[in-house]
Amino acid sequence: MSLSELNISSSKYKVPALAISAALEKKATQREMASVLISDLYGKHLSQHDIAKGFQQLLDDLDDLCLDTPEAPKFLGKFIARAIADDCLPPAFVASFEDAPSHSNQAIAMNEAAVLLKMKHGMVRLDSVWGVAGGRRPVKLLVKKMVLLLKEYLCSEDVEEASRCVQDLEVPHFYHELIFEAIVMMLEDGHERVMLLMKDLFQFFSKTNIITPDQIRNGFERVFNSFADIQLDIPNAHTLLETFTDMCARDGIIPISLTIKVPSRGRKRFVSEGDGGIIKV
Repeated sequence: MSLSELNISSSKYKVPALAISAALEKKATQREMASVLISDLYGKHLSQHDIAKGFQQLLDDLDDLCLDTPEAPKFLGKFIARAIADDCLPPAFVASFEDAPSHSNQAIAMNEAAVLLKMKHGMVRLDSVWGVAGGRRPVKLLVKKMVLLLKEYLCSEDVEEASRCVQDLEVPHFYHELIFEAIVMMLEDGHERVMLLMKDLFQFFSKTNIITPDQIRNGFERVFNSFADIQLDIPNAHTLLETFTDMCARDGIIPISLTIKVPSRGRKRFVSEGDGGIIKV
């Protein structure tokens, strides 16, 4: 689906409206393409206001769209939920239609969106709401989904549910990014609870082979390689990283040989006056 095929006018809000109305009658792959198109245009050519206005037009035309596509209300609800997950629409967009008549097509669409957004780990799973593999998604959006997944895991402490969400992303070649983000999140938090939860998650990945040993090791090594920048904002980052790495090695999550790659702590100390009072490294 190209921009030329959408017959776009000068009114920006018509872009998402035309893209979605054209995709409603197509297959899941085309609906995924329409969602990706909206996400890619957001911030560059379209504002949240433009996109919200486009969805408003679709909701206004929903009765007519149902004549050709009876499932249009549910499809539109999925489009809305996906746009919110991609930050293209504000979450308040759903709440603004609470007064719609309960049996109207508008209400059906908004109820569908609300259910998807309230689903456990919903923001992560909406990445594959059309059943299309996550590997087609832009890298920055995959990273965002991984961060959301980890935050929800820290709230729920449900290892198995978090692991299912990881598998739903369907990007095994990119799972080293999840390991990297988890370690950085642990360093930024600094509490023992988060350290233990991340260790338990990594251990589950290791035992079930959801994430391969190579991907886990690559994630740790990326943290080591980026540590000079990471520690600038985290004073005790070295101690936390050393403790966490030793913990994971002790539990067999990573090889013991990886512990010697932990970046050494850079410290300065004052020597005695007999040494001239200089600073030695």
